[in-house]
Amino acid sequence: MVSEDAQVYVISVAAELAGMHPQTLRQYDRLGLVQPGRTRGRGRRYSLRDIATLREVQRLSQEEGVNLAGIKRILELESEVDRLRRQVDYLRAFAEPGRRVFTAHPSGDVVAVGRGQRRRGAEAPAEAPRPGDGRGAIVLWRPGAR
Repeated sequence: MVSEDAQVYVISVAAELAGMHPQTLRQYDRLGLVQPGRTRGRGRRYSLRDIATLREVQRLSQEEGVNLAGIKRILELESEVDRLRRQVDYLRAFAEPGRRVFTAHPSGDVVAVGRGQRRRGAEAPAEAPRPGDGRGAIVLWRPGAR
């Protein structure tokens, strides 16, 4: 089975699967509505997720009457909601009564850490851990950030 994120479909196949003309896919790529992967020769490669996004763009445009700028904003907000949901799920995984899961990083960031990963003094990394960097922490608050 092909992963939803595997970028395997050339533009002609993706256009057919999405029910669109290939030139429409090129335009949506230029506008940043869908950002397919690229081959070394710069050819576009679309995933099943990209094709689902193309169908949603078409639905919003044709059925809901949303312009392309509005669609781009909707997709950005949906992406942000997904990111926040993943962050909430990550934090819920730490939720045990009486367990401290937040710590101050030497940079001043407040981070969530896994069990047994509390860092002290010289053990702390030079820069604050970032989500997905494999160091088991996520920045929750940064001084001066909005």
